[in-house]
Amino acid sequence: MSQNDDIKIIGSILEGNTANYSVLVDRYKDMVFSLILKVIRNREEAEEAAQDTFLKAFHALHGFKHEARFSTWLFRIAYNTAVSRTRKKSIITQAIDERMVENYSTDEIRESTGLLDEQQQIELMNAALKTLQKDEQMLINLFYQHQQSVEEIGMITGLSVSNVKVKLHRIRKKLYANMAERMQLKFA
Repeated sequence: MSQNDDIKIIGSILEGNTANYSVLVDRYKDMVFSLILKVIRNREEAEEAAQDTFLKAFHALHGFKHEARFSTWLFRIAYNTAVSRTRKKSIITQAIDERMVENYSTDEIRESTGLLDEQQQIELMNAALKTLQKDEQMLINLFYQHQQSVEEIGMITGLSVSNVKVKLHRIRKKLYANMAERMQLKFA
């Protein structure tokens, strides 16, 4: 997935070879769906939102200015589409008290999780990830799974680079606090 290859395909599409758009769809459909699913958390709605994303991107392709990678531009459209859909629904989330987050250090968590085997650590992390709000999960997903840079995440979400860094830091602390709490319950 080279940026130059994407640019050539986009140029071809803009010249009238619209069938080439399927190459971009095939290339990015899994990543777009994964991102949207993290925000929406409903497979059917995520599939619809992914289709909407590619339709919106196709219609806006002439406005792609090559200031960022095509994937970053497309993820921005996907993120906005997903957020728009979730705003229409009321969301109940489990909040973690900020004071609780500040009470745990990453070293304490690393020591505690070292007592678990790899599968137990994965289960612990997955359980903690499920407690995050949708936008927090999406940021973690973009950074770790899709390996987007902080700058790219800022472009996708509309947040400043420093805001992305702060949010990622706070999310990690929330995860550590949740994992510590689960560890205390496990060994209590």
